[in-house]
Amino acid sequence: MKQTTALRQLLASESIVVAPGAHDALTAKIIEKTGFPAVYMTGYGQAASHLGKPDVGLLTMSEMVARAANIVEAVNIPIIADGDTGFGNAINVMRTVREYEKAGVAAIQLEDQVAPKKCGHMTGRQVVPQAEMVGKIKAAVDARRDRDLVIIARTDARTVHGIDEALERAKAYEQAGADLLFIESPESIDEMKKITSLFNVPVLANMVEGGRTPLLTVQELAALGYDIAIFPTASTYTLTKAITVLMENLKQTGTTAGMLDQMVTFAEFNELIGLPQIREYENTYVK
Repeated sequence: MKQTTALRQLLASESIVVAPGAHDALTAKIIEKTGFPAVYMTGYGQAASHLGKPDVGLLTMSEMVARAANIVEAVNIPIIADGDTGFGNAINVMRTVREYEKAGVAAIQLEDQVAPKKCGHMTGRQVVPQAEMVGKIKAAVDARRDRDLVIIARTDARTVHGIDEALERAKAYEQAGADLLFIESPESIDEMKKITSLFNVPVLANMVEGGRTPLLTVQELAALGYDIAIFPTASTYTLTKAITVLMENLKQTGTTAGMLDQMVTFAEFNELIGLPQIREYENTYVK
């Protein structure tokens, strides 16, 4: 089954879909191994891991596509990929959709921010006119070759213009053909209830630790009516904390011996990244 079709089936099921965020292929493999049904490729995490920079629109389309392709190749579950603003106008969006589609993602997320964009929980974001984004969504829908590729429309209007305009925009994006709606950074449970009650397509909850939206459990989000929940930053934040602790300990003690209980073993890591499969291939093909 195509991963695009697999994601659509997940979204059509009665259970909420949980897609943790991955900033690289290794994290995606851990997400898959743990048993989650999909991965969210976080642009925030890509900027941090690839450039060591904040999520302020510095990554190019080709860089994001390359990162997406690596993650797709590493796992056998659907990848939901951040496509930022589409990297230009509606014509640019058409190429962006085609390139992401060739990379093998199951969904592409497009947002209505003014370029250069910012993380959805930062202040200072601005949005393009609604009509401009409607054109981008229509272009994305028409550009895809695989009808099952999920087009996600995200609006960042809540922080600057309020929840009512954000909902109005999301309704327009639904009418333009978006398959999934992402109303970014609602600031209360009441606002989240409004989001889940107005649309005929699935809606997404974005759980950012320390962000503007209440941090709820998957069960609470399902009860509110969300169809999918992403946790885009948790793995990146956790990795940052773990490596910081490791390096501070090494600097102080001159050894990593005291940190072994916080590491996977050499054998466990090789198993995770697929060394046994490589050995099988060598036995079969390398003569």
